[in-house]
Amino acid sequence: MKILHIIPGVDPAAGGPMEGILRQSDVWARHGHVREIVSLDLPNDLWVKRCPIRTHAMGNRSPLFRQLQRRIPWFRYNYSPHLIPWLRANAVNYDAVIVNGMWNYTAFAAMVALRKSAVPYYVFTHGQLDPWFRQFYPVKNAAKQLVWLFCEGRLLKGAKAVLFTTEEEKLLTRNAFWPYSVREHVIGYGTADVQGESGHQVKTFYECVPSLADRRFLLFLSRIHPKKGCDILIRAFARAACDYPDLDLVIAGPDQIGWRRELEVMAQELKVAHRIHWPGMLMGDAKWGAFRAAEAFLLPSHSENFGIAVAEALACRLPVLISDKVNIWREVQAHGGGLISRDADDDFTRIICEFLEKSDQEKQNLATGARAAFEAHFDIETVALRMLDYFENA
Repeated sequence: MKILHIIPGVDPAAGGPMEGILRQSDVWARHGHVREIVSLDLPNDLWVKRCPIRTHAMGNRSPLFRQLQRRIPWFRYNYSPHLIPWLRANAVNYDAVIVNGMWNYTAFAAMVALRKSAVPYYVFTHGQLDPWFRQFYPVKNAAKQLVWLFCEGRLLKGAKAVLFTTEEEKLLTRNAFWPYSVREHVIGYGTADVQGESGHQVKTFYECVPSLADRRFLLFLSRIHPKKGCDILIRAFARAACDYPDLDLVIAGPDQIGWRRELEVMAQELKVAHRIHWPGMLMGDAKWGAFRAAEAFLLPSHSENFGIAVAEALACRLPVLISDKVNIWREVQAHGGGLISRDADDDFTRIICEFLEKSDQEKQNLATGARAAFEAHFDIETVALRMLDYFENA
């Protein structure tokens, strides 16, 4: 099969969807199938040149547009005059098209170019219909309802299927907007198993964070964003760690909205700033080394349709301490691979303390359960072939 992905950008710093595409493509290529990408990047963007998947970059090349985009939020919708003509001319060359994400120009272009096309298309919402957005951004949500009537709703209604990573995500997004008429299908999601030599990876990680020395630490590895509950994380760590003076916290990830400074001030006020390390985005051996060296992975997210980093932690036998807003929490709980809380200070503090008080054997049991959860649900080899089988049959 030949599959086309439509996605706003291929920069890996943008988060999970692109990481999932990369990992699935490795499996599909080994079985003789092809994936390509069309995005709103510029052809000379560094991440386009480095992308291992053939990428057709259809970004708006106007210098004036790029200047306005940095200054005016509306321009971040990312209009490009090149995408719709390209889709109309080239979509017929693919067996199927997958639209990744919503609320940006790729969704509008796909709706215009594909709704009456003979090429089947699917939409991966990637959690962008989660009710958390309605609760925390009511004004923006009202504007989205208007956009839904003219674009997103029509895009989803015309899709061969709207794809969800978990049953939890599917149920949460039902009737997110009116009218809600979609063909639902839970297809799963996954990531690559951990590879490489653990000793070298751990050494590489500590070289990135020399201030950590060989201290014990808990790990957060995701975007630094309010949705991820980083403020809950710091307050809970400050409360729990007062009884464990040898324990630190690593907050690793890109700071895309400039929130880190405010969080650092919070840590100073709570008197734990000297025990929190900010290495930025970790990739490759440094990332895997962080997973291997940590005592537990923490994610008190308010909304997480899947959480690639959670699956990566499970692959490394790392117990995960997550909120019940991370939509794979049921799978983690079923295999005993971690502890679950609400996305609130007191409850997340509770599970950190509960974990730290466990015996070595109890922590080992959690590690065994973490690996079992990964193998049962999130190994990309299994998930990618299951996805391929679904597309072929559909």
